[in-house]
Amino acid sequence: MTETLVLKMRLFWMVLLGSLALCSTAPTIAPTISNEDQLKAEDYLHQYYSDIGVSNVTTRSLVRTANFTEDLEAMQSFFGLEVTGRLNNETIEVMKAPRCGVSDISRYGHFPGKPKWQKSLITYRITQYTPDLSQRDVDTTIAKAFRLYSDVIPLDFKQIYSGTADIMILFKGGYHGDFYPFDGAGGVLAHANSPGRGQGGDTHFDDDETWTLTQRGVNLLLVAAHEFGHALGLDHSRDRRALMFPTYQYVNTNGYRLPDDDKRGVQALYGRRTPDPQPNPPPTTAPEPDPEDPEEPDPLPNPGGEKCSRSLVFDAATSIRGDLYFFKNGYYWRKSRSFNGIRLVKVPSKWGQINQVDAAYEVPSENRFFVFEGRQYWGIRSQSKTKIPGYPKPLTNLGLPSSLNKVDAAVYVTSTRKTLIFASNQYWSYDEARNQMDRGYPRYITQDFPGIGSRVDAAFENYGYLYFSNGPRQSEYYLPYRRVMRVLLNYGWLDCY
Repeated sequence: MTETLVLKMRLFWMVLLGSLALCSTAPTIAPTISNEDQLKAEDYLHQYYSDIGVSNVTTRSLVRTANFTEDLEAMQSFFGLEVTGRLNNETIEVMKAPRCGVSDISRYGHFPGKPKWQKSLITYRITQYTPDLSQRDVDTTIAKAFRLYSDVIPLDFKQIYSGTADIMILFKGGYHGDFYPFDGAGGVLAHANSPGRGQGGDTHFDDDETWTLTQRGVNLLLVAAHEFGHALGLDHSRDRRALMFPTYQYVNTNGYRLPDDDKRGVQALYGRRTPDPQPNPPPTTAPEPDPEDPEEPDPLPNPGGEKCSRSLVFDAATSIRGDLYFFKNGYYWRKSRSFNGIRLVKVPSKWGQINQVDAAYEVPSENRFFVFEGRQYWGIRSQSKTKIPGYPKPLTNLGLPSSLNKVDAAVYVTSTRKTLIFASNQYWSYDEARNQMDRGYPRYITQDFPGIGSRVDAAFENYGYLYFSNGPRQSEYYLPYRRVMRVLLNYGWLDCY
């Protein structure tokens, strides 16, 4: 591994236990910085922000350079901190957070020289597994991470079990055979080499971390997909929504797809995938599929012929087991991870007495979702799509006022475990754990969600972002920053080109 690749291999992942709030107020300058923190900061900047190509000298006198202030300012700018060029508490906390092993560069970026694989079938081999997960789970998750890329670029990935693969993968803590030993739990989580011969593409995971398939510990799918981006030639991105952004933040991996910034970056190297006459080679072990869903597309035309109209307004929207459902005039469009295209289904043909859906939301941890019509709502099992006995129930059962004739939208927020229920220009917060409405509600939408408008017609969560529709306009909203990230149009979800 060259020194250039080494210094490009030191980055990723910041927040494991919740997201790191980047303060909007000016940080407090620490009156004193301990010698230990000063030395750690110098090491950090030397590893992640110093010029590429310097000799690998580890004496302390060469770590502290005349470029310390410039490197510190670059680091503070990258993470959205106040650029002071001086160490302070907020900067030190970011430096101490867990991360991957590659330096911080740009909105989607490539390694110098744009190295990439020159063949269409890439082999990989896992030589050492983590005890945290079963071998089957690791194989399945690694295959899924590679499939995020093979879905959008003309490369296929195949697992082999002996010999030397293009990408060699292992889980091991501390020293593990290269010159860059891991630093224990909570530090560097993984690192990977850019494409090339020999060790090119090789990917290592720190087995001192606790690897999981959920929000707890370190999510293997998210880390693996990030590292395989490096193994394919992607550098880090400045786009906070990108998989290749250098800080780790958990997002819901159910139905996860490659974010737009990463998709553009990898397609700039390899081009776009076109439909194949033969299916992609399947992973050696595949996750168990959902039970067969008996729903069939409705033969009737789209409701009102509005599917690809720029003025399309949704009645409701929700995710159900990773698929997206968009409701309109007694129908719903289903955008699925398990089949191509958009299905149109009539609501009563699926759920009997429910004729038109005003609002809907899913609580994934409880394997159920809820749909609202008028003054009542139904509970439905997410997996079987069958109604739960005891419904419908009146809106007042949720603590909503008896004067309310209908709700406009509802969305369950995974990070807070609260359901937001919208009606007119106000909203309520329902605590699913306590099965009761939070105190102090309703509140005005514009007061707590500036930028999305004064009304919400439909709402859903996807990839860790909230999507609020107001008429045909939709706001992509990131709750930890309480900020609108993008403004979209509803019809863009329905494969309209």
